Amino acid sequence: MKGHHVPRRFGWDCHGLPVENEIDKANNIKNSEDREAIGVPAYNKMCRDIVMRYSKEWRSVITRYGRWIDFDNDYKTMDFNYMESVWYTFKTIFDKGMVYRGTKIMPYSTRLNTVLANFEAGNDYRTVPDPAIIVTFPILEGELKDVNLIAWTTTPWTLPSNLAVAVHPNFDYVHWHSKKNDQTYICLKERLATVLKDMLHKKGDHEVLKEMKGSVLVGAPYKPLFTCFEDRRADGCFRVIGADFVTKEAGTGMVHCAPGFGADDYRVCLAQNLIGPDNAPIPIDKDGCFTEAVPEVKGMYLKDADPVIMDLLKAEGRLVAKGTINHSYPFCERSGTPLIYRGVDCWFIRVTDVKDELIANNKTNRWVPANIQERRFHEWLSDVRDWCFTRTRYWGNPVPIWVSDDMEETICVGSHQELMELSGCGPLTDLHREHVD
Repeated sequence: MKGHHVPRRFGWDCHGLPVENEIDKANNIKNSEDREAIGVPAYNKMCRDIVMRYSKEWRSVITRYGRWIDFDNDYKTMDFNYMESVWYTFKTIFDKGMVYRGTKIMPYSTRLNTVLANFEAGNDYRTVPDPAIIVTFPILEGELKDVNLIAWTTTPWTLPSNLAVAVHPNFDYVHWHSKKNDQTYICLKERLATVLKDMLHKKGDHEVLKEMKGSVLVGAPYKPLFTCFEDRRADGCFRVIGADFVTKEAGTGMVHCAPGFGADDYRVCLAQNLIGPDNAPIPIDKDGCFTEAVPEVKGMYLKDADPVIMDLLKAEGRLVAKGTINHSYPFCERSGTPLIYRGVDCWFIRVTDVKDELIANNKTNRWVPANIQERRFHEWLSDVRDWCFTRTRYWGNPVPIWVSDDMEETICVGSHQELMELSGCGPLTDLHREHVD
């Protein structure tokens, strides 16, 4: 547009989940064990082969579109030079101190063993039935000792990972007595009628003893549902905390917090110093099966564990209501399996460090139409967050960071030459994982 010649080279995005998903389907691969049995070299060769299968068709199809582009000097993201250029760019960012490791709660496919972008997670919502249960958290000390806090959840499999119960400090809660089982409970005042119905109480089966603000409950210690993370009590866990995400629209007005499996849970537990940035309990493996951390359901897939967990809680007298809810739930659009939200150890780029510059630079450009500049794009930049750029992939560009076992020493490599100098190995003709490792 300014009279300069800009060569237009055809480019191929060859890496990532779409390619791996095709390989999984073609080879009936069901989980990470199947992939490891094949081995990274053989798996990545299959990925490379399928990328190149239709390479000749691209020239014909794109030309028919009327796109004027250089096919003879094309590039592919799997090319050595392209991958090395990504390493160079990344090291430039790393050297500015803008890269760090942390945990982020992200949509995760247990079938494909990977996190998904939020827009991908929103592509396949389905109305499905899930358990809807109410469980108790007896207060251990103080004036309200032995009174049961009650929380509602549709994900029983997250209950072994509970570390806190959240209330809204400014909401009104009621302490009531059940004539049906001679127990006392606390729930949100506006949710009492629904709770009584869920607990199968009839008119006259209860008596309200007193009302209180949620702030009165904050700090109260309670008995955990499971003992697998009992040692976390020393960190201040298993107590009531105040949180602004608690609503009056659903549940009991008390939210069970499992910080490894919910963005709000993680945020508020981190703010309360109940967890560190990277130590929220996540007792499931990459396939969504429970680890030995929860021996009662070890080896079980998380959804299969739901009825077992409910039976265990019922036997302990901690399950006071059990039902089913039909609600909209996200599914993995590629595998057709339910997604979960879980904490994932990731490498981040500190985009927030340059947020003010991004907003200022946006104002120097001319947008058409102008409202995109002033509203949509400006609002996106104003809410920008640090970029979680890593993915748990086999077929992709390895993040060129080497760390010690204790994570104290970190080395970022920006070129093939630098890798050879540091490792004493090489030269390489391919920078994919099977060669770099």
